[in-house]
Amino acid sequence: MLITAKPGVRWLGLIALLAYLFATPSWADSPCSERKQTLLLPGKISCSHQSTWIASGPLTARKVIYQRPAGTPPPGGWPVALLYQGSFFALDDFVYYSNAWLGKLYNEGKTIKTLLDHGYAVIAPSAPADLFWQTNIPGLSGELYETSSDFSFLSNLFQAIDNGHFGPLNGQRKYATGISSGGYNSSRMAVSFPGQFKALVVHSGAYASCSGPLCAVPDSLPADHPPTYFIHGFVDAVVPWWSMDLYYDRLLHQGIPTGRYTEPLGQHEWFDASPGKILAWFNAYP
Repeated sequence: MLITAKPGVRWLGLIALLAYLFATPSWADSPCSERKQTLLLPGKISCSHQSTWIASGPLTARKVIYQRPAGTPPPGGWPVALLYQGSFFALDDFVYYSNAWLGKLYNEGKTIKTLLDHGYAVIAPSAPADLFWQTNIPGLSGELYETSSDFSFLSNLFQAIDNGHFGPLNGQRKYATGISSGGYNSSRMAVSFPGQFKALVVHSGAYASCSGPLCAVPDSLPADHPPTYFIHGFVDAVVPWWSMDLYYDRLLHQGIPTGRYTEPLGQHEWFDASPGKILAWFNAYP
């Protein structure tokens, strides 16, 4: 015998199903939304964000955009992923389209979404004038780096994290990544901010003071250098793969935890593999 539900019951069932779907983490527990690419529309990743200003000197300040994961923070606060911009690609928001001009920036958006959805707060500070980081500027890349506005700005930023300026974050669980200039700046965290970071991912970059093919890695790296992973395109013409390899080999030689992923035909860009590789490396060092 065929049993059919009354119209009112069917509507109640549909409402209950929709309520369940929108209550699951993939729908509700995320500050991000994702639209898949169609024939008519590009894919879109959009994560909400907040913004603030942090002093970079006595009379100057820089913008910082950030977001925390949804839900209740763990004891001690959310772990923090610092995301450093590449040269000339300011991080003014967390909105990305799959047809982005000049490179696969869409995968940067996927990286942000992946980190937020897996319990990492994401903080994206601005490079000077939204251009590039000072880590490898001749004259500032050595001992004089601590006189740079980057050093003042980032020191103030890390203090603001500890002081609760960004909400319930865990300053003892900081991680850093970034592409190109932001990759070099991720390395800088190991050189000039000892003990601050749990782990680093250098994406399409190399040692802190290198600059493209002009690259020399010191014979001795800091003994407390954080575990560092590399993501690099083998045919990168901006930051040669071999410059990353020098850094990787030095870490291996000193017994510092390291690893790498090479995109065989990859150029100077984010890759489809980037979000998962970054998350896995950070997760390995809680």
